Amino acid sequence: MVYTVTFNPSLDYIVSVEDFRLGMTNRTSSELILPGGKGLNVSMVLGNLGIENTALGFVAGFTGEEIVRRIEEMGVKSDLIPVENGISRINLKLKSIDGTEINGCGPEISEKNVERLMTKLDVLKNEDVLVLAGSIPSSMPDDIYKKIMERLNGRGVMIVVDATKDLLVNVLEYHPFLVKPNNHELGEIFHTELKTRKEVIPYAKKMQEMGAANVLVSMAGEGAVLAAADGTVQDIPAPKGKLINGVGAGDSMVAGFLAGWMEKRDYKHAFYMGVSAGSASAFSEILATGKEVEAVYQQVVNQ
Repeated sequence: MVYTVTFNPSLDYIVSVEDFRLGMTNRTSSELILPGGKGLNVSMVLGNLGIENTALGFVAGFTGEEIVRRIEEMGVKSDLIPVENGISRINLKLKSIDGTEINGCGPEISEKNVERLMTKLDVLKNEDVLVLAGSIPSSMPDDIYKKIMERLNGRGVMIVVDATKDLLVNVLEYHPFLVKPNNHELGEIFHTELKTRKEVIPYAKKMQEMGAANVLVSMAGEGAVLAAADGTVQDIPAPKGKLINGVGAGDSMVAGFLAGWMEKRDYKHAFYMGVSAGSASAFSEILATGKEVEAVYQQVVNQ
């Protein structure tokens, strides 16, 4: 079974505003509301690719209820824990000004609720897959990823970590199956700037030396790099297509890689599936469907 953890899920309110003017009343020209959060995005794309999975994490208030309703409507099994204080966040994403977002804080997560999550994770066993993705609410300990991996250490659980800075570096000693920084995050860890796939490769290998089995580096329009556990290195330019919505593309890449690995146990196929899923989501208003991923996959294998 595949499990994802999203500590701070959201409702993403994605809007377009023509001729946005600061300090003035602006009206939207398009609106879209989607459940969000990196782990939930992975869950939804896995579901679109036919991989059954369970979403874990925390929700609160009326927004939390709507998150659960929407992901279950999409076919994701929810085991999200309702918490008492606060509400699940609403993230405003201004589509017409690329990269402009206002993200909410999210609810307060108590030690009791953290322990409830840990108890749910205790059922994981050999060959189960756990995806830990995204930021951590300020009310939670900043070493929670490390505590989870320490608790599951030795059980044969394949753990994927999509996080930044210390959240990622501090778990490498537990040998995660996959980590997925982008080139900027990887460069930040090693205090350098990485612009090309060739520049990324030695630093992806350094992350392997630090403990990661597979290092998948997303690079937006530049493509992607995989330093695989079998010692091979793959790199590929970005598939051709029109960027429509980059939100969730990296999470889709994680989902595609996992789906590809579970299908054939082949790193090249998993890499191509990851690139295809990430690109297919970037080329779509919403997260990619299975048919959209397959269409991009055909382009990737034939380029």
